[in-house]
Amino acid sequence: MDRRSFLKNAGIGAGAVAATGALAAPAIAQSTTDMVIVSTWPRDFPGLGISAQRLAARIGELTEGRLNVQYFAAGERVGAFDSFDEVASGNAQAYIGADYYWKGKHPAWAYFTSVPFGLTYAEMDAWIKFGGGQELWDELADGFGLQNFAAGNTGVQMGGWFNKEIETADDLKGLKMRIPGLGGDVMAKLGASPVSLPGGQIYENLVSGAIDATEWVGPWNDYFMKFYEAAKYYYYPGMHEPGSQLAFGCNKSWLMKLSKTDQQIIKAACMEENAVQMAETNANNGIYLDKLINEHGVELKKFSDEIYDSFGEASESVFEEVVAHSDLAKRTHESFAKSRSEIGRWMLLADTGYTEQRNRVLGITV
Repeated sequence: MDRRSFLKNAGIGAGAVAATGALAAPAIAQSTTDMVIVSTWPRDFPGLGISAQRLAARIGELTEGRLNVQYFAAGERVGAFDSFDEVASGNAQAYIGADYYWKGKHPAWAYFTSVPFGLTYAEMDAWIKFGGGQELWDELADGFGLQNFAAGNTGVQMGGWFNKEIETADDLKGLKMRIPGLGGDVMAKLGASPVSLPGGQIYENLVSGAIDATEWVGPWNDYFMKFYEAAKYYYYPGMHEPGSQLAFGCNKSWLMKLSKTDQQIIKAACMEENAVQMAETNANNGIYLDKLINEHGVELKKFSDEIYDSFGEASESVFEEVVAHSDLAKRTHESFAKSRSEIGRWMLLADTGYTEQRNRVLGITV
């Protein structure tokens, strides 16, 4: 699929070039530092890809060219799943991606993207900033020579695309489904065969029948993937990624050599994009859900309580295995679970309590 038109329409590519060309003479004259950023997302891809490109351009803009940023989408310099090693080794200076891709290196990485029955965007933001999440993330990343920052979020994801109806948990048995992270481990507990694929390879595998189902993000991102051409049943809500935190992972040794100002600029740019991407996703998901249903005949389905209960039982089994892995994994899970309970109780009273009543009074339904 040709996605280059999306970036052109958004004006991002032109904006980045214009920003470079508009640097004042003194800024150009000062010394510059090369910064290679690799990504797990396809170039010009709506949502995830454009967010990554926007962040890379913003870092160059805010540093007034002191950082000579070169951005490479998935497959342009290294494969999507090779981004971590490329940065940890020092061959590149940063990656933009989802840290649950690295759970094979340490299961605690999954918590800093999203885990089954995990945190929503608001809850994740609170845990990272005020619940000890960033400190645990720092400890984990430091063991690999990295420094990581929150740099985007896609909110509560859809449960996925299926080529058949899922009426009971037994319908998941034998299903080949693209689903990474601990969510994939949950599906494996229920008899499915989880497959980990980068975004650019999902469509071809779904159309060919190599996989029977896939999760991705939500209506806005999924619309452009054209999954509806191979699977008509679109399930919600996703238990696997209720607030998918995206990451900007820096080579720590390189980062610490920068001026304090440029270190803070990188952090600030990540914080800005973290908020912008979530707002952009929320603004578009409802629009594109209508398009999927009305223009392409997609059938919106809700997982039954029985299926969700099965998800819950399987997730507890997965968490037991994670906690047994190491002290850091145990402390990460305990911190996450504490925030999930404390913040979740407040969200139930405040956000959930209010939106349920508001939608009831106004007649807002799915």
